[in-house]
This record gives sequence, structure tokens and C-alpha cells, in this order.
Amino acid sequence: MKFVIAGKNIEVTDNLRSAVEDKIGKLERYFTPDTEAKVTLSVEKDRQKIEVTIPVKGSIIRSEQVSNDMYVSIDLVEEIIERQLKKYKNKLANDITAARHESSFQKEFLEKDYEEDDEIKIVRSKKFDIKPMYPEDACIQMELLGHSFYVFCNAETDQVNVVYKRKGNTYGLIEPEA
Repeated sequence: MKFVIAGKNIEVTDNLRSAVEDKIGKLERYFTPDTEAKVTLSVEKDRQKIEVTIPVKGSIIRSEQVSNDMYVSIDLVEEIIERQLKKYKNKLANDITAARHESSFQKEFLEKDYEEDDEIKIVRSKKFDIKPMYPEDACIQMELLGHSFYVFCNAETDQVNVVYKRKGNTYGLIEPEA
């Protein structure tokens, strides 16, 4: 496995580089030797963040973890990616086009069966009318309902959009690409 390690507001010391390569290197058993892991370490106030992106054919394996200690963040990100890989492997097994993914993964990983301990289960469905409204009105409606997101038809574009609550009492808007 190849590593591209970068730092934002932090110097990537030999100890940090070694910790990343040791911990994320444990994932080598899943990937071919030419797989590249892009790792970004960053610091914002007390937040020590690591972002790991591993492009594989047809998909991206990605995780971002934050804690008050970079070494803890590194440990957490490795666990999350390993869990994602086991889920992804089960998806590959059911995928008719799985052969195109084989060049990114070790043969042993693709052949091994993993238990789906965190199987995704949809336990509730809702249907509702999507009324045309402006994003600001959708934010107000979301607040009135006490939700963290709200799906609506944007009156300006006539497309389905989502507004969501962000940290710092701000809002986000998700729109489809044109």
C-alpha cells in the first residue's frame, strides 16, 4: 500500500507518519500493493482530525475522524475503514460487475465471507407531499418540525432540494447538479 500523507496546520513528524503507516498499513491485507491511501492530518483549535481516502475502481473508501488527540483519531479511522471494507466486500459479492473491482483488492479479502453485524435496515418509511417553497421557508418549516433536515421542491428551480442544520446554528442546502 502506498501512502500520501499531508498536514494542514500541523507538521507531519516522523512519529505521526510512522503511526499512520503502521495503523492504516494494517489494511494492506485487503488491498493490492499499488493501492494508494491519501491521508490528511489537520488541527483546528482542540480538534485533531484525520481524513483517509482510498480510491478503488468504481468507488471510494473514505473516513474522517476527529478527537482531541491525533493518535486516537488515527486509531478510530482505521477501525471505521475496516468496518466499511467488510460491508463493501459483502456488497461486492452480490454485485454482478464485481470482477472490475478485483484489481484493487487482495484475492483473500474477496474470497472471505464477513458477517454483516451492522446490516443496514430501513425500519420506517414516510410519504409526504413536496410543496414548492424557497430554501429559507424550508428552514423555517424544518425548525417548526424539530428536524435536522427537510426535503422540499425549490420554488426557484422546481427541483427537489434538502436543507439541513449545521453546527454553529447555520444551515446547508443540497441541490442536484445540472
